[in-house]
Amino acid sequence: MENHNLRVLGMRILLAVLIVLGSLVVVPRPAASQNPAAGSTAQSQRQSETALLAKADQVLQKMSQITGLPIKSPVKKKIVSREEIRKILLHNLHTEYTPQDIHVEEATLRAFGLIPRDFDLQKFLISFYTEQIAGFYDPRTKTMYMADWIPAKLQGMVLSHELTHALQDQNFNLVQYMKAVKNKDDAEAARQAVVEGYATAAMFQNRLGDTPISAMPNIDTVLGGVLRQQMTEFPVFSKAPFFFKLGALFPYIEGASFISKGLRRTDWHGLNELFTSPPSSTKALYQPDIYFNHVPLPDVKLPGENPLSSVAGLKQLDQNTMGELGCNELIGQFLTEEKAVADCSAWMGDQYVVYEDPSKQSYALLARTRWSSKKSALTFFSDYHTILTKKYPKFSADPHSDAERIIAHTASGNVILLFAGDEVRWAEGIPTSKVGAILRWLETL
Repeated sequence: MENHNLRVLGMRILLAVLIVLGSLVVVPRPAASQNPAAGSTAQSQRQSETALLAKADQVLQKMSQITGLPIKSPVKKKIVSREEIRKILLHNLHTEYTPQDIHVEEATLRAFGLIPRDFDLQKFLISFYTEQIAGFYDPRTKTMYMADWIPAKLQGMVLSHELTHALQDQNFNLVQYMKAVKNKDDAEAARQAVVEGYATAAMFQNRLGDTPISAMPNIDTVLGGVLRQQMTEFPVFSKAPFFFKLGALFPYIEGASFISKGLRRTDWHGLNELFTSPPSSTKALYQPDIYFNHVPLPDVKLPGENPLSSVAGLKQLDQNTMGELGCNELIGQFLTEEKAVADCSAWMGDQYVVYEDPSKQSYALLARTRWSSKKSALTFFSDYHTILTKKYPKFSADPHSDAERIIAHTASGNVILLFAGDEVRWAEGIPTSKVGAILRWLETL
């Protein structure tokens, strides 16, 4: 899909490029000599394309039967080259985002230490999706696009996935569905996972025939293992930062698992609720009982005014939420994926604010997180202390630091990390003149 965030923790652009709802059906990259069009006549190629498009109509009928989503209109279909895919993705990116929007995304990622200063986010995103996308549905143009290099044996899988997106769009308007939470990263990522997970589950149900996908145990483990292994065939993905890999796979793996578990409670028709009353947090994707049992999550906020608001040269760029997915991205990249899975399951809420000083190309970051218990908060306190020492090579703790409060000096400004009951709060890139004020402010939240 168009991710999508995919954004979470600076990945809102990913979500925007992908309201082109793209299939992550992974196939080997063809060499030039393996191109289906190579050595064939124009006539035979046209015949092949005509047969594929006719097959799409049959698959659309089948996916309507599986999901119960009625076909309300014909779906436009087009077979495209890798270069055409690149142009469509670029067009969508520039349609949805201004250069300033892209700058904010990059700045947020740099503030968290997830990408280096010379990382070109736009170039990377286009390279990544051009490299691996097998097909996609664009709800803006109501068109399904199929990559022209997909082997015939895999065309059915791609068609079933993308045409499910078409059915979703005809019944629930995917553009409105995603834009309803634009600039709310965690909620946006949760909705993207619903859309992609639903299409992925429907695709597998088509292959399983009469065996219900809900009867498959641990679909996330099986699907995750296959996708992670096959994605190693793609150089751009293989070299991508951990947070990006996790964010790219999350809507397919956790999304499909979420749908499968939902189908143990209801039928496909019952899942329509996911589009009329969607989950508001990625935590619900990791822990489906939160959504299906209507468990409320705390609304964690940072006050609008703080001691950094009056610092000359600092400009607020973003105020957003990491969510459980963002927590996994952060700890997974700096520490280990296993530790992220274990520790982030206790996440309950957060909010962060990012500031930039353009003249110095520097950033300041304020964050507040809440956890399920004091013990889990203390675990994250320790985790983030380790992250800070990795993020800032010249990290030097102040003598006034203790087991629940760390004040440190770095080459990029001062850092404060505070353990406060079931919360962990912190500040980075703080001018020396504001350390005392920021500490008092964090303590009184």
